[in-house]
Amino acid sequence: MKLLREGSVKRVYETGEDELVFDFSDGISVFDCILPNDVPHKGESLCRTGAYWFEQVEEAGICDTHYLGRPEPTQMRVERVRVIDDYDRLDEDVTDVLIPLEVVCRHHAAGSFVDRVEAGKIEPTDVGFPEGYEISDGEKLPEPYVEFTTKLEEVDRKLTEDEAQRIAGLTDAEVHEIKQATLAIDELIEDQVEPNGLLHADGKKEFAWDEDRNLMVVDCFGTGDEDRFWDKRAFEERGERVEMCKEFVRQHYRETGFHADLMEAREAGEPEPEIPPMPDDLVQETSQRYIDLYERITGEAF
Repeated sequence: MKLLREGSVKRVYETGEDELVFDFSDGISVFDCILPNDVPHKGESLCRTGAYWFEQVEEAGICDTHYLGRPEPTQMRVERVRVIDDYDRLDEDVTDVLIPLEVVCRHHAAGSFVDRVEAGKIEPTDVGFPEGYEISDGEKLPEPYVEFTTKLEEVDRKLTEDEAQRIAGLTDAEVHEIKQATLAIDELIEDQVEPNGLLHADGKKEFAWDEDRNLMVVDCFGTGDEDRFWDKRAFEERGERVEMCKEFVRQHYRETGFHADLMEAREAGEPEPEIPPMPDDLVQETSQRYIDLYERITGEAF
């Protein structure tokens, strides 16, 4: 296999003109910073969880996927699509191409969403609350909130819906189709995980057009890297958010002050601080949470 690219989460190999293999590593990144630690079993848990959701979406008939199979514990075979990073070359006639967007769907106020609320960048009325309402961290939103970010730029950038439509060369109907597919997938996730004691707080999806410009969900979703899951009982009985996902690691770097320093450097256009390694006990706990999440999503032993 020919290595095409390598990131913090997976290596992408070319196996032919129409197929790729994702090989999931035990590496981890937060806030677009790659940590020096590996997390044991993380790669396999991501691969198995991602494969499970692709199979569920196909069985439910929500939309097509690029998933073709899982030949090894950490490997996933997928249909290959073109990647075009020149927005000027994308329009409604282009087929067999990655849509250069990440589609984020939020069900609870959490993470960067809360940061933007506190900074006045998101108003209560934007997410279905009445004017003047004070949004609490962790609170369930009145309705799912779908937003877009860039996918192929060096650092993810928030987009308005109009900006997302323009750079991806989408019609009004296609934007609607992408949003509806995102909502349907999240409804499927909620129906699957809540009986297993999980709350699905938010998550992201990526999509592509096939050779006939039919929508496909691609990359991975519904895992501990792409989505935010909480322990349902702890949240409902005590208001406690037990993070069953990468947010557990993000919290550590918020508490140490690294996140604030990083955001300050990015805002000022200054060199970013180097992210320190995770403590050993945090590495082990993170590994166990990825395994627990897989078992609670699928109902299968790891």
